Amino acid sequence: MEKKAMMGPKVRRLRHEHSLTQVEMAAQIGISASYLNLIEHNQRPVTVALLLKLGQAFDIDLQSFGEDEESHLLAGLKEVFSDPLFGTSDLRNQDFRELATAAPTLGQAVLSLYQAYRQAREDIQALAERVADPDKLQFVQTGAFPIEEVREFFHNRNNHFPELEVAAEDLAEQAHLQLDDLARGLTDYLESAHSVRVKAMPLEVMKQNLRRYDRHSRRILLSEMLPSSGRHFQLASQIALLRHRDLLDTLVRQASFSSDETRRIARIGLANYFAGAVMMPYGRFLDAARAVRYDVEILRHRFDTSFEQVCHRLTTLQRPGAKGVPFFLIRIDIAGNVSKRFSAGSMNFARFGGACPRWNVHDAFRTPGLIQTQVAEMPDGTCYFSIACTVTKSGGGYRNPPQQFAIGLGCEASHAPQLVYADGVDLGNKEARTPIGVNCRLCPRPDCTQRAFPPLNQRLQVDENRRGLSAYLFQPG
Repeated sequence: MEKKAMMGPKVRRLRHEHSLTQVEMAAQIGISASYLNLIEHNQRPVTVALLLKLGQAFDIDLQSFGEDEESHLLAGLKEVFSDPLFGTSDLRNQDFRELATAAPTLGQAVLSLYQAYRQAREDIQALAERVADPDKLQFVQTGAFPIEEVREFFHNRNNHFPELEVAAEDLAEQAHLQLDDLARGLTDYLESAHSVRVKAMPLEVMKQNLRRYDRHSRRILLSEMLPSSGRHFQLASQIALLRHRDLLDTLVRQASFSSDETRRIARIGLANYFAGAVMMPYGRFLDAARAVRYDVEILRHRFDTSFEQVCHRLTTLQRPGAKGVPFFLIRIDIAGNVSKRFSAGSMNFARFGGACPRWNVHDAFRTPGLIQTQVAEMPDGTCYFSIACTVTKSGGGYRNPPQQFAIGLGCEASHAPQLVYADGVDLGNKEARTPIGVNCRLCPRPDCTQRAFPPLNQRLQVDENRRGLSAYLFQPG
């Protein structure tokens, strides 16, 4: 039987992008306008045969077009309405699904509105704390909302920007870059093409700065505390800002961000993406990753990069016709704060809180520097395989010790056999899987001993004469 899928909103958006009427689009793919109308309203499925016709007529990547954006939006809506603010609302999963399917643009607007609400609430809370101490009274801007907006931008692009990949390849060809002597190649290019010199500076001069571009003297100053991988990254990132400013601005404009601050954060993120593409050229890096079965340690030594840089680059390998494993990545600090998250696959992260405490990314801090593996299962039965390891960022001497983070890198279990880390792991053993959730508010598991909050749409059972392993008891059914 042919695979069928309801993707009416996607077809409608595709038609609008090409400024076509239903009659015009239907003629191009060989169906009637009335049938197309039914498809756009999810009254008829898009079959494999029809999907192929769409691909031929409009030159789209069928795999990307067929990916389930609805599940990501659905997860976000569930998380929003798990807030105690909506505690009295009688909302069901079917309500969320209908909104995500029938009105995805409205659903995204709900997420944006909730992000703004959370931002305002955090600002007011921080301000109230300072009002209690007049000596510390000051305006507070946490900046969380712009960062969340940029994260959504990267997620919606599957963390892949073909324009930047091409730009990085052009630079490598023009500057004759050699990966075994990248510092010299980048330095020579900056001086010859932009009349910019590079100089390493002592910590007491740079203070908290890792890189500083002085426009007047046309010098890039780098901190002496940067390792070679960090210097390569900072130089390539600055080249993106100098050579490809117009391209970065074009990508930023396409996103229609809400503020100048958000646009600047996105521009920096895109420049950093370019730097990773320069250090780990797409074709060569993908071939190496497949050859060593995604062994991060081997890749970081082969390309003179850091563990985190390799993991981040692995999430970007989504070029049509030459895709790598669709990885997701998360970075947390020892307090559980999420400072990075990317996903080229189906993993849905919590947008407004931390990660599940049962995920092995938290356990990485117990064994610094060692790679841990885990087979985890979400409440919907989706199984993931992940690795976790701590990484250390350069510090500023004795009084400013290095920062430590934990990196979680994973993929759906169906891709795990391609990874060296899955050798010897019984992926089919359901008993050995760790049950995890997106976060406590969204996880329906009643028997979790590490739950921090009660789940959405579960009524608490309060019994002063009973105490279980979990702080929460729930009424059956």
